Amino acid sequence: MTLRSQLAKTVGKSSQWFLTNFTKGGSSLPGKLALKIDPHILDTLAKDYEVIVVTGTNGKTLTTALTVNVLKQEFDHVLTNPTGANMAQGIVSTFLSAKGNKNSKKFAVLEIDEASLSKVTEYIKPKLFLFTNIFRDQMDRYGEIYTTYKLIVDGAAKAPEATILANGDLPIFNSVETVNPREYYGFNHQEDSEMMAHYNTDGVLCPNCQHILHYKMITYSNLGKYYCANCDFKRPELDYQLTALGDMTNTSAAFTIDGEDYNIEVGGLYNVYNALSAAAIGEHYGVSADKIRKGLAYDEKVFGRQEVIEVDGKRCTLVLVKNPVGLNQVIDMIDLAPRPFSLVSLLNANYADGIDISWIWDGNHEAFADMAIPKVITGGDRRKDMSLRLTVAGIEDSIMTEAASFQEVIEEIKSAPTDDVFILATYTAVLQLRKELANQGYIKGGM
Repeated sequence: MTLRSQLAKTVGKSSQWFLTNFTKGGSSLPGKLALKIDPHILDTLAKDYEVIVVTGTNGKTLTTALTVNVLKQEFDHVLTNPTGANMAQGIVSTFLSAKGNKNSKKFAVLEIDEASLSKVTEYIKPKLFLFTNIFRDQMDRYGEIYTTYKLIVDGAAKAPEATILANGDLPIFNSVETVNPREYYGFNHQEDSEMMAHYNTDGVLCPNCQHILHYKMITYSNLGKYYCANCDFKRPELDYQLTALGDMTNTSAAFTIDGEDYNIEVGGLYNVYNALSAAAIGEHYGVSADKIRKGLAYDEKVFGRQEVIEVDGKRCTLVLVKNPVGLNQVIDMIDLAPRPFSLVSLLNANYADGIDISWIWDGNHEAFADMAIPKVITGGDRRKDMSLRLTVAGIEDSIMTEAASFQEVIEEIKSAPTDDVFILATYTAVLQLRKELANQGYIKGGM
């Protein structure tokens, strides 16, 4: 370690200790300070770690959490960035917080934003990349899905010996050759039958001949057992596969992966994909089925991912939404819930949410009109846009209330006619709501 690296590490760790003990913390500042002193500090901090990177549009946070839980069943030292600080300075702060036996095998499971991957892989060389999915998301920031995929492929190429473990059910992950070796996970739980994706679906053109792809099985959106009827493009062979899907509720799911039965304590088909990817990483590193089972069964809800918060007797389930595919999967999950329940929809359009809110018109809000929901509350900076969208979807004005502030949102929740409330919110709206819930004593901390 150079003198500059040692100084950067010392300053970073000292500032981290101060922030932890005398303030509410701060996930990125120690990393900013360390990088200022030594722009290559990540090289030093990460050199003894087996680094696994989780990236993609949806599912990064829960997949990262499940992967950490699975690996912890086998390995003593597993580091991660649980605060969501996935820019370079946040990654540095994560490594600065590391403790553990220097002689044991050390893992770092890092959630990294798609646009940040190339910046991070300038300094650290992961051994494994997990690609969850690529869906249309924040058009003002990422552009089309092909642009986003190029970002993560180029980022992975800076660590060419690292394996890409990708969702084999997504055509874009098989659309270009990569310098990295690839493995695939996916679903093989149904008999083949001929079908096409819904007409309002992105990413269904064959990358070779531009014909519309056909499917022998679809899970949701453009995920499934795809093939081109005009050329030889088709889904690759799966290295890790889900072969049976059992009981699924809005709070749990049962399934079989590579002959082993598993459960997760979170609902929705999209979360089964997250569990499948975490199990695939476990198998990749030789973790036994029993230990994978224990890791997936971990029942601590992740920030904003079906997080349950009690508000004066109301059981509020908070779910982050940010794009049409993710929203539709959340709606399908909610439809599995016992009736009755009230609905809260919070829409912001800040940079972290995506300034372009046109995506709300591609989400299947019409499904809510068939759920006999007795009360709907809209909030956030763009609450009027959300109210209009729900009105067009068929929600009656008589059951819908616009809340001008997050304090008012909470007051409306307290007066809801149901004990169960589902809260759908964009990223900054989640932060603002949780901050107000913390101010009122319903949760600890606003993050």
